[in-house]
Amino acid sequence: MVPPPPTNKPHVCLSTILIMSSMALIDAYLVEQNHGPRKIGICIMVMVGDICFLIILRYVAVWVGAEVRTAKRGYAMILWFLYIFVLEIKVYFVYQNYKADRKSLDALARKALTLLLSICIPVLFVVLVAIDHMEYVRAFKKREEIRNRLFWVVVDLLDILDIQANLWEPQKKGLPLWAEGLMFFYCYILLLVLPCVSLSEISMQGINIVPHKMLLYPILSLVTINIITLFIRGGNMLLYRDARVSGILIGKNILAIILKTCSFVQYRRQLQNAPPAFGVELQKNSVAHARPAPTPPQVVMQDQTPLPEVTTCEHT
Repeated sequence: MVPPPPTNKPHVCLSTILIMSSMALIDAYLVEQNHGPRKIGICIMVMVGDICFLIILRYVAVWVGAEVRTAKRGYAMILWFLYIFVLEIKVYFVYQNYKADRKSLDALARKALTLLLSICIPVLFVVLVAIDHMEYVRAFKKREEIRNRLFWVVVDLLDILDIQANLWEPQKKGLPLWAEGLMFFYCYILLLVLPCVSLSEISMQGINIVPHKMLLYPILSLVTINIITLFIRGGNMLLYRDARVSGILIGKNILAIILKTCSFVQYRRQLQNAPPAFGVELQKNSVAHARPAPTPPQVVMQDQTPLPEVTTCEHT
């Protein structure tokens, strides 16, 4: 199958550069954490892996560039899944190296790793959505409403990365092994699934996109991020006396729960009040369509009825 020609080459180049640069920086962490002959072996392994990933990326990025001006984001979901799948595997080994040797790198390098992930991952999501290239969304108000909804996705990504970063940043007392593994892979699954859900909602809406009907992601994020991460941070703070828990993000999740609950209640009230109005509109439409329907037989009957009257055989 020959890939379709890209409609936006700068978009393809930007996504490719962003992905490969972040991969290279994580590879630098992996190489620096090893010493001696093992360092050379790790360097060869990551180079071979990056070359194979670049070959796959060459086709997927072109397909993403071909659909950037359309209402479809199927290849964007595939690219996001591949990127997070490979990137988080590398991050897991970096995290394990930190856990094995806490003096391998200083606190500044660990903070830099958190900063790297918190910039590259949300920026790639914004690039894949490509709101500015949605030519079928011409109304400025609708485009801004979509942008505001996607801003919440970016905030949720930062929330997930904050929980994951607590595993490798300096800490006085570590969490139990089962708790660390559960936290890491829970964040891993959220990073894989939730942005793909947001992209799929854009694809399902199509050209006639209606932002206030995109409810799947807000419901999932309410449960998986706003509620569950609230319990995770509360448990770490109360049970394990973890001083790195972000009180700001706890407040953000509490406010998000209140705001989303209020918006869901208002939307449900609108749905309960909507059926009578929709019924009247349907009746009007049915009457409008029913009126011209009997007209053709009436015309035919008028054409047929005078035929026996016009026959003047009896007078002649």
